[in-house]
Amino acid sequence: MNIFFRELRSNLKSLLIWSGILILFNFVGFSKFSAFYENPQLLTVLDSMPPALISSLNMNAFNLTTVTGFFGIMIIYFNLILSISAAMWGSDIISKEERDRTVEFSLTLPVTRGRLVTAKIAAVVVNCIVLLLVTWGSTVIFAQKYQPDSEFYRFVSITMLTVLLLQMIFMALGVFLGCAMKKHKQSGSIAVSILLVSYFISIITGLSKDLDFLKYFTPFKYFEPAVLLRESKLEPTFVGLSLVLIAVSIAGAYLAYSKRDLYS
Repeated sequence: MNIFFRELRSNLKSLLIWSGILILFNFVGFSKFSAFYENPQLLTVLDSMPPALISSLNMNAFNLTTVTGFFGIMIIYFNLILSISAAMWGSDIISKEERDRTVEFSLTLPVTRGRLVTAKIAAVVVNCIVLLLVTWGSTVIFAQKYQPDSEFYRFVSITMLTVLLLQMIFMALGVFLGCAMKKHKQSGSIAVSILLVSYFISIITGLSKDLDFLKYFTPFKYFEPAVLLRESKLEPTFVGLSLVLIAVSIAGAYLAYSKRDLYS
């Protein structure tokens, strides 16, 4: 338990910074939305954009003059930002012991390596959930100006659940890389690189129906905001696939760390 609280304290500054970024992003986003709110004339700006780009970003699936439709576009960026933070926290929670030259101390504590990893993962999960709640809360607060209806609240709730799944996927990937890689300085960059490649694949997938099969290779396509708005439910196949990815990554992390040598 002491390890858990130590990790929470050590990551508090990072959590505050990421929270500030998300609140600022929400503030700027809803400030821009004020120009579109109940003003369909401004939607003509979309006519000048490439159709492929509009399709890949699902901009044609939402009514941008409503707060619900505008949030449907913003959730794309929330997915990316919160996933990056989760991947970085996940990889750093293990690798920082070598970076800070405290790995020998951590591994000689009167706890098993498994309990050590569990405490660290628990701290990262708490950070991810807190950041998600900050995003959720600030979204609801900034949306009040535009009189959101029950559809908006329902849409926000279900999309935040999908964001949590994305966070857990990339957090687990980051933890696995942090446990498995000897070169601790590279684990974070590799985790974020994999995430960005996955994100770009999701954009490519939206360019053509012939590329629809690629959605199985990118978590960013598991839960389409337009589908969530229309159906208000998660696709069981992709929920299961998400849980498998999380479980495999975490299991791999425990296995890799149990066999890890002390590096200095």
